[in-house]
Amino acid sequence: MRSPEDTATTPARSLFVRGGRLVGAAAIVFAVLVVIENVLFAVTGALPYGAPIEDVLVYYAANRDAVAIVSGLVAVYLPLLLVFVTGLRGLVERRGGAGTDWARLAVAAGATLSAIFVLVNVLQIGLVLSASGLAEPTPAFGLVWQIHAAAFALALPMLGTTCIGSALAAHASGLTPAWQRLLGMVGGSLLLAAGLGNLAIADGSPLIFVGLLGFVAWLVWLLATGVRLVRS
Repeated sequence: MRSPEDTATTPARSLFVRGGRLVGAAAIVFAVLVVIENVLFAVTGALPYGAPIEDVLVYYAANRDAVAIVSGLVAVYLPLLLVFVTGLRGLVERRGGAGTDWARLAVAAGATLSAIFVLVNVLQIGLVLSASGLAEPTPAFGLVWQIHAAAFALALPMLGTTCIGSALAAHASGLTPAWQRLLGMVGGSLLLAAGLGNLAIADGSPLIFVGLLGFVAWLVWLLATGVRLVRS
């Protein structure tokens, strides 16, 4: 005969498992969509932020369809990012609360990151819409490109904070092993370091590759964490 404690625990355990799988699936799909986005940029020959503005105009005039696809991907993966960080906080709290403060940090940073990414992509949509009607770059077009670059550069420290907060929260609550915490810390630290040079990155500095390494580490962390949660 099952005790009242066992009867009460079973629904709670079932809810935790379902919630964990949802959070894990959000992490996996988010990472996959971000990879697809960056593959599209690579295939279309996306330009560095230090590229001549004339080349920027040519790129956006020729790649309207690619930008449309990317914008659609962003519209899907930003809500998934919020599902992940808020869901992770819920999982941490249901496992006793260890790491709750780190989870709250991840939620705050993830929400800020989402807002910045919205700005980055709004500006990119503006670039592609205006490029089709321009024979040569205008000062306004150049300004939008510079703001787009600056917004992306300032997204890096928020991304790093999201990464570190998530990694520490997940490990503190026993959701991930030590090697994943290390991976998340390294990735987040690289993103934060790159973010210190946001002005240089917005001007086309190769410092952006430091952030790229951190970003790749975070995507690997997300995939590994997502798989663990889905299989839990």
